[in-house]
Amino acid sequence: MTSTDLPAPELEAVEVHGISRASFILRGALAAGAAYGAGAIAPFVSEAFAASSDIDILNFALTLEYLEADFYNVKGKSVGLGGKAKSLAAEFGDEEAQHVAALGKAISALGGKPVKAPTFAFPVSNEASFLKLAYLLENTGVGAYNGAGPALQDKMLLAAAGSIVQVEARHAAAIALLTNKAITPNGAFDKPLSMKQVLAKAGPLIKK
Repeated sequence: MTSTDLPAPELEAVEVHGISRASFILRGALAAGAAYGAGAIAPFVSEAFAASSDIDILNFALTLEYLEADFYNVKGKSVGLGGKAKSLAAEFGDEEAQHVAALGKAISALGGKPVKAPTFAFPVSNEASFLKLAYLLENTGVGAYNGAGPALQDKMLLAAAGSIVQVEARHAAAIALLTNKAITPNGAFDKPLSMKQVLAKAGPLIKK
């Protein structure tokens, strides 16, 4: 499979260097998004967490938020953003950092240990490529939360996750408006795919 076969090759090129289960599932989610688009991420994550604890699921969400916070707060400051793109990156980076703090606190309150932040590498070098990947990452985040949320046993945690995914969706919409992309890229509903279907195409893309 070549990059030209993928709906979102930029997602496949994001590097996540971590050894936790959460990091592995995040890599799988990015690979699923690269191969099938954001609509494939929710069922992939849902099946990955079918028999997981709330702490496992929150640590996955924390890993995703680490990625987004690093993207905006580190990479966003190194590619020469200007104007509206710069202000959105600063605003979103602050909100993703708040998500990191809140999830870490919730995991500790449940008696768990927050997973350590992985290291990331993003295939962007200028404002245009940064915004293109931002759009993909935010829609990936929405799909990931939609997939992981139903597996949570504690309904208060589900409500908290719902409050975060709404913000991720608004981030995606704001970037879509800025870059003239589709606000709802998958239409009114995402097409569900089984993990078997996703892994058949996305599995070879997962970086170990």
